[in-house]
Amino acid sequence: MSRTVLVVDDSPSVRRLICSTLRTAGFETVEASDGQNALDVATRVRPAAVITDQNMPVLDGIGFIKAFRARPESAGVPVIFLSTENRDDVKQRARDAGAIGWMTKPFDDQKLLAVISKVVGR
Repeated sequence: MSRTVLVVDDSPSVRRLICSTLRTAGFETVEASDGQNALDVATRVRPAAVITDQNMPVLDGIGFIKAFRARPESAGVPVIFLSTENRDDVKQRARDAGAIGWMTKPFDDQKLLAVISKVVGR
């Protein structure tokens, strides 16, 4: 099974931090700077899981999830929101779009690894 995680965030420093944490635990990572870029990446690489931010240019996190879930190849790929957004209405919209979990920035490395390990089936 793939151990590749697609990390979607418009902040290069946040992407580096998430990717570094995941790589240290043995995961492979691919990066995208916004939701549209993530859709393009997901066409080339079938990730085992996706971690996405909400507030991004071009296509935000919820828009990305909706478009990603419209694709047959997204079936079975867990999507985790990692965002500064913590409002219940945004969380519900993310769940309705197809996210299975939510974490708030700043995040704890060990919690992030535990969540990804659980959803990837490590």
